[in-house]
Amino acid sequence: MQLSATPYEERLTAPRSWWLISFLVGVSMALILLPFGTLPLLGGLVGGTAVAAVVASSYGSPRIRVVGGFLIAGEAKIPVTALGEAEVLDPEEARAWRTYKADTRAFLLLRAYIPTALRVDVTDPADPTPYLYLSTREPERLAEALKSARAAA
Repeated sequence: MQLSATPYEERLTAPRSWWLISFLVGVSMALILLPFGTLPLLGGLVGGTAVAAVVASSYGSPRIRVVGGFLIAGEAKIPVTALGEAEVLDPEEARAWRTYKADTRAFLLLRAYIPTALRVDVTDPADPTPYLYLSTREPERLAEALKSARAAA
């Protein structure tokens, strides 16, 4: 298996504010358990914060990779030979493709807290998916990695 000329990897981590919210969930749990004593209060603080942090981390942890002639986005794995042109979307255009321009058959790796995205056409006639919408903080770099991987394939 040949590696792509320009390997790319990005983790779509949750924003910092989510970690503060996780702590506030723990504080809320502690306040709920306050009438039962100090030990339940501490358990609520630690347990509530831990559960909220796990939820934030699991939602905010998908990866986008271009490696070995494949685009791996979340749980999807697509050969770069089945992909067409990539269009870099600025925040306004990305919002449009998330809302009124969206096709219900499209594959969306959507994270609303990431303002930019990349839209990649799917050229495989056997695949009903018209395009991939990938939220990414570095759409130009991802487009270049896909272009390099297609050239190498």
